[in-house]
Amino acid sequence: MLSPGNVPEDMRDGKTNSFRILLPEVQKMTEIKENPFKERICKVFSEDGSGDMSFDDFLDMFSVFSEAAPRDIKTTYAFKIYDFDCDNFIGRDDLERTLTCLTKNELSDDEKQFIVDKVLEETDLDDDGMLSYIEFEHVISRSPDFLNTFHIRI
Repeated sequence: MLSPGNVPEDMRDGKTNSFRILLPEVQKMTEIKENPFKERICKVFSEDGSGDMSFDDFLDMFSVFSEAAPRDIKTTYAFKIYDFDCDNFIGRDDLERTLTCLTKNELSDDEKQFIVDKVLEETDLDDDGMLSYIEFEHVISRSPDFLNTFHIRI
Protein backbone atom coordinates (compact mmCIF):
# COMPACT_ATOMS: atom_id res chain seq x y z
CA MET A 1 0.00 0.00 0.00
CA LEU A 2 1.25 3.49 -0.83
CA SER A 3 1.70 5.50 2.37
CA PRO A 4 -1.97 6.31 3.02
CA GLY A 5 -0.95 8.69 5.79
CA ASN A 6 0.62 10.99 3.18
CA VAL A 7 -2.59 11.41 1.19
CA PRO A 8 -4.36 14.71 1.93
CA GLU A 9 -7.63 14.26 3.79
CA ASP A 10 -9.54 16.23 1.18
CA MET A 11 -8.25 15.75 -2.37
CA ARG A 12 -10.71 18.44 -3.45
CA ASP A 13 -8.76 21.19 -1.69
CA GLY A 14 -6.89 22.13 -4.88
CA LYS A 15 -3.56 20.98 -3.46
CA THR A 16 -3.38 17.67 -5.30
CA ASN A 17 -0.48 18.96 -7.41
CA SER A 18 1.68 19.20 -4.30
CA PHE A 19 1.00 15.59 -3.32
CA ARG A 20 3.89 13.37 -4.49
CA ILE A 21 4.33 9.62 -4.35
CA LEU A 22 8.05 9.09 -3.87
CA LEU A 23 10.00 6.77 -6.19
CA PRO A 24 10.91 4.23 -3.47
CA GLU A 25 7.23 3.90 -2.52
CA VAL A 26 6.10 3.31 -6.11
CA GLN A 27 8.87 0.75 -6.64
CA LYS A 28 7.58 -1.28 -3.67
CA MET A 29 4.15 -1.71 -5.26
CA THR A 30 3.28 -5.34 -5.89
CA GLU A 31 2.32 -4.50 -9.47
CA ILE A 32 5.81 -3.30 -10.47
CA LYS A 33 8.29 -4.37 -7.79
CA GLU A 34 9.57 -7.30 -9.88
CA ASN A 35 9.71 -5.36 -13.14
CA PRO A 36 13.36 -4.86 -14.19
CA PHE A 37 12.39 -1.44 -15.62
CA LYS A 38 10.54 -0.17 -12.54
CA GLU A 39 12.86 2.78 -11.94
CA ARG A 40 12.87 3.74 -15.61
CA ILE A 41 9.07 3.47 -15.78
CA CYS A 42 8.70 5.81 -12.82
CA LYS A 43 11.13 8.32 -14.32
CA VAL A 44 9.33 8.29 -17.67
CA PHE A 45 5.93 8.87 -16.10
CA SER A 46 7.01 11.51 -13.59
CA GLU A 47 6.62 14.96 -15.05
CA ASP A 48 10.02 16.15 -13.81
CA GLY A 49 11.86 12.89 -14.60
CA SER A 50 12.81 12.27 -10.96
CA GLY A 51 10.61 9.21 -10.53
CA ASP A 52 8.54 10.92 -7.84
CA MET A 53 4.96 11.10 -9.11
CA SER A 54 2.07 13.45 -8.75
CA PHE A 55 -1.34 11.88 -8.49
CA ASP A 56 -1.90 12.66 -12.19
CA ASP A 57 1.45 11.04 -13.14
CA PHE A 58 0.43 7.95 -11.18
CA LEU A 59 -2.94 7.75 -12.94
CA ASP A 60 -1.27 8.25 -16.33
CA MET A 61 1.08 5.34 -15.64
CA PHE A 62 -1.73 2.98 -14.76
CA SER A 63 -3.81 4.19 -17.72
CA VAL A 64 -1.01 3.39 -20.18
CA PHE A 65 -0.39 0.00 -18.58
CA SER A 66 -4.08 -0.92 -18.52
CA GLU A 67 -5.20 -3.69 -20.83
CA ALA A 68 -7.58 -1.23 -22.52
CA ALA A 69 -4.90 1.28 -23.57
CA PRO A 70 -4.42 1.51 -27.35
CA ARG A 71 -1.32 -0.01 -29.00
CA ASP A 72 -0.01 3.38 -30.21
CA ILE A 73 0.00 4.83 -26.69
CA LYS A 74 1.72 1.73 -25.30
CA THR A 75 4.28 1.85 -28.12
CA THR A 76 5.06 5.51 -27.43
CA TYR A 77 5.74 4.83 -23.76
CA ALA A 78 7.67 1.62 -24.41
CA PHE A 79 9.95 3.64 -26.70
CA LYS A 80 10.45 6.26 -23.97
CA ILE A 81 11.26 3.58 -21.41
CA TYR A 82 13.95 2.01 -23.62
CA ASP A 83 15.36 5.41 -24.67
CA PHE A 84 17.48 5.77 -21.52
CA ASP A 85 19.41 8.83 -22.74
CA CYS A 86 16.21 10.58 -23.92
CA ASP A 87 17.63 11.50 -27.33
CA ASN A 88 14.56 10.20 -29.22
CA PHE A 89 16.49 7.22 -30.58
CA ILE A 90 17.26 3.80 -29.18
CA GLY A 91 20.99 3.50 -29.73
CA ARG A 92 23.60 0.92 -28.81
CA ASP A 93 23.92 2.21 -25.24
CA ASP A 94 20.14 2.12 -24.77
CA LEU A 95 20.04 -1.47 -26.04
CA GLU A 96 22.91 -2.47 -23.74
CA ARG A 97 21.15 -0.92 -20.76
CA THR A 98 17.95 -2.74 -21.74
CA LEU A 99 19.85 -6.03 -21.84
CA THR A 100 21.42 -5.28 -18.47
CA CYS A 101 17.94 -4.76 -16.98
CA LEU A 102 16.50 -7.86 -18.60
CA THR A 103 19.37 -10.17 -17.64
CA LYS A 104 20.21 -8.65 -14.25
CA ASN A 105 23.68 -7.86 -15.62
CA GLU A 106 24.53 -11.53 -16.15
CA LEU A 107 25.85 -11.16 -19.73
CA SER A 108 29.47 -10.50 -20.57
CA ASP A 109 30.35 -7.41 -22.62
CA ASP A 110 30.97 -9.63 -25.66
CA GLU A 111 27.56 -11.28 -25.29
CA LYS A 112 25.87 -7.88 -25.01
CA GLN A 113 27.70 -6.60 -28.09
CA PHE A 114 26.69 -9.69 -30.08
CA ILE A 115 23.01 -9.30 -29.13
CA VAL A 116 23.00 -5.54 -29.81
CA ASP A 117 24.61 -6.17 -33.23
CA LYS A 118 21.93 -8.75 -34.07
CA VAL A 119 19.08 -6.53 -32.88
CA LEU A 120 20.32 -3.64 -34.99
CA GLU A 121 20.95 -5.91 -37.97
CA GLU A 122 17.31 -7.02 -37.85
CA THR A 123 15.59 -3.75 -36.93
CA ASP A 124 17.71 -0.76 -38.03
CA LEU A 125 16.15 -0.24 -41.46
CA ASP A 126 18.22 2.82 -42.42
CA ASP A 127 21.53 1.42 -41.08
CA ASP A 128 22.33 4.47 -38.93
CA GLY A 129 23.20 2.40 -35.85
CA MET A 130 20.09 3.29 -33.87
CA LEU A 131 16.33 2.83 -33.89
CA SER A 132 14.04 5.74 -34.62
CA TYR A 133 10.51 5.70 -33.28
CA ILE A 134 9.25 4.56 -36.71
CA GLU A 135 11.67 1.60 -36.74
CA PHE A 136 10.71 0.70 -33.18
CA GLU A 137 7.02 0.93 -34.07
CA HIS A 138 7.65 -1.40 -37.03
CA VAL A 139 9.23 -3.97 -34.69
CA ILE A 140 6.33 -3.70 -32.23
CA SER A 141 3.77 -4.11 -35.03
CA ARG A 142 5.35 -7.53 -35.78
CA SER A 143 5.17 -8.57 -32.12
CA PRO A 144 1.79 -10.15 -31.39
CA ASP A 145 2.58 -10.52 -27.67
CA PHE A 146 3.34 -6.84 -27.09
CA LEU A 147 -0.16 -5.90 -25.94
CA ASN A 148 -0.34 -8.95 -23.69
CA THR A 149 2.95 -8.18 -21.96
CA PHE A 150 2.94 -4.36 -21.76
CA HIS A 151 0.40 -4.04 -18.97
CA ILE A 152 0.00 -4.14 -15.22
CA ARG A 153 -2.82 -6.10 -13.66
CA ILE A 154 -4.52 -4.32 -10.78
